[in-house]
Amino acid sequence: MNGRQFKDFYKILGVDRNASQEEIKRAYFNLAKKYHPDRNPGNKEAEEKMKEINEAYEVLRDPKKRREYDQGFDFFSQGFRPGGFGFEDIGFSDFFSPFGDIFDIFTGFERTRPSASRRGRDLSVTIRISFEDAYRGVTTRVPISREVDCPVCGGSGARVGTTSKRCPDCQGRGYVAIAQGPFSISRTCPRCMGVGTIIENPCPNCRGTGKSTETQKVTVKVPAGIDDGAKIRLKNMGEPGLRGGPPGDLYLNVRVSPHPFFKRENSDILLDLPLSFTEAALGTNIRIPTVNGEVTLKIPAGTQNDQVFRIRGKGFPQVGRFGRGDMLVKVKVSVPKNLSRQERELLKKFAEINRENPRSSWPSKH
Repeated sequence: MNGRQFKDFYKILGVDRNASQEEIKRAYFNLAKKYHPDRNPGNKEAEEKMKEINEAYEVLRDPKKRREYDQGFDFFSQGFRPGGFGFEDIGFSDFFSPFGDIFDIFTGFERTRPSASRRGRDLSVTIRISFEDAYRGVTTRVPISREVDCPVCGGSGARVGTTSKRCPDCQGRGYVAIAQGPFSISRTCPRCMGVGTIIENPCPNCRGTGKSTETQKVTVKVPAGIDDGAKIRLKNMGEPGLRGGPPGDLYLNVRVSPHPFFKRENSDILLDLPLSFTEAALGTNIRIPTVNGEVTLKIPAGTQNDQVFRIRGKGFPQVGRFGRGDMLVKVKVSVPKNLSRQERELLKKFAEINRENPRSSWPSKH
């Protein structure tokens, strides 16, 4: 009996024994890209590892062989020899799946590289606005540093009056094929780096990149009611795409500066209102601040500490919806610390007269 049958094929591919066929296929592709001889020329260990990977995949990809392997069937003593890379069970759509870049290692037919054009990079910038600007909304100009098409060559990368030419090594395909046994192994063309074209006379301004860095001011409208930590997406305002690709997006991270005495809770504005002992006991009318100016708040006699008064419609606008939040005013009764002799005498007389016991609800002693 050949000892090779005892190899743990699941361990070789790095998958669980209950792995699905998709998980096995993905694991095989990842390992094949890592240990393929074309990426490890002259590396005997990688070559042996690749043989092990092929053996494991040849068995586990086939449901019948996998069942027999799980039951302890001796493949090698029965004359089994692993064959190929298993292309026959890979559909054309697989090459556009998350592991579709298997073409970067090996392929059996030519294709046009879809990477000739590429979407531009997204940009992210943090802007800081005041509490009042978040309440009312604001239009501001934000400086953005980004790559743009070279103003001299218009983004072509070639000197004015010249053009790029088809790469003679790959004939514009972006990759070159190397025959290795029964397979055709493809690799990115080293001359054009996969673009398919070469620039013989590069633009002196951008040195052939077709890009230059520029700082521009972008006008941004921040909606009323925006909250701290919100993101604003400006579509197509990122860096331009490569070789005709679409531009990226610009993301603005909004930070709202804290207010000296207002706080925010969802769409409501919170305010702590200090009151003297006599104001809370006797009641009064207080002028209190709001973001849009002062309003009068009636404090009834006997107001308690931490009592909350609601002023409707004085909160933040609700972004994307109608209506506003409220303003919640919490009373904070201030107890005097330093009393004069006269104040003490008056309070003692008040205590003698006042029959209210704040602990009357407590259970009496037995």
